[in-house]
This record gives sequence, structure tokens and C-alpha cells, in this order.
Amino acid sequence: MDMFNTQKSQNQKKPSKNYKKRLTYEQVKLLERSFTSNNKLQPERKHQLSLQLGIPPRQVAIWYQNKRARSRTQSLELDYSALQLSLENALAEKQQLKREVERLNGELAKAQEMLFALNVQTTTTTTTTASSCARPVICPSLSCSDQEGMSSARSTIVHDLDVELEELYACLIGSDGLISWD
Repeated sequence: MDMFNTQKSQNQKKPSKNYKKRLTYEQVKLLERSFTSNNKLQPERKHQLSLQLGIPPRQVAIWYQNKRARSRTQSLELDYSALQLSLENALAEKQQLKREVERLNGELAKAQEMLFALNVQTTTTTTTTASSCARPVICPSLSCSDQEGMSSARSTIVHDLDVELEELYACLIGSDGLISWD
């Protein structure tokens, strides 16, 4: 029992600390309004608020300091959220552009295959047409002049096809050598 009394007397001997009181809703509301008008606290404003609220000036100063820190944290969180959203949008756009590039590369490959096939066909036709003049007449019912007319018509068709191929290729490749899909 002696020990219990000793602890009690020791607790009584300690000087009581002046603990801060929690602010009421109205006090916080007034401080918030004051903070929105100016987030830096001037000494005269601090004294005026402490008298108006009935709290020590140091408590007002600490409240302002804490409020500024909370505001910075909230601002950083908002900035982070905005950056995160921008990043997500950029990544989605990147994926969409990747798919578009793959699709366009597929179309380009098909167009190049068509051009290659047409070039091979044109080369074969041109070679056949050029060599047909040197050959003897295969069809005995046609005269030599008729066969020359057919050969001339074939070379005109081949020339027209070459021009169309060149235009198609120019449209696909563009004047600077890069593919342009206008």
C-alpha cells in the first residue's frame, strides 16, 4: 500500500503540462476562412485570431503551419493523380498507335506484293512482246502486218500499265521516299 501512495504522490508532484485544447467546429471554420484569404500568417493577424478564438497565439501559428503542410500534400496528391491519368491516356494512345502501325504495315506489305506481282507480270509481258517481233509468225491465218499491230497494241497496254504502276507506287511511297497515307 505504501507503494500505491508513493506513485500517487509522485504524479501529484509533476508539474501539469498545459495541454492544448481541441478546436471547436466554429473555431476551425473561422481559421479556414482566414486561411483561404491568406495562407501566410502575419503577427498582428495571429494575435487578432488568438483573441477572437480564445486560444494561445502559438496554437494559431501551429494550426496555420499544419494547414499549409496539408495543403501541399493535397496539391501533390492531385498533381500525382493528374499525371497518373495522363500516363494512362498516353499508354492507351500508344497501344492504339501500335495497332494502327501494324495494320498499315500489313496494307503496305500487300501493296508491295501487288506491285511486285505487277512488275513481274509487266516484265514477263514486255519480254514476251519484245521477243514476239523476232519470232516467225505462229498463227498462219494472220498476216505479218496484223501481228505487228497486235504487238503494237500489247506494247501500248504494257506502257499504260507501267505508268499506272509508277503512279500507284508514287502515291504509296510519296515524293520523299517515306510512306504517306493521306
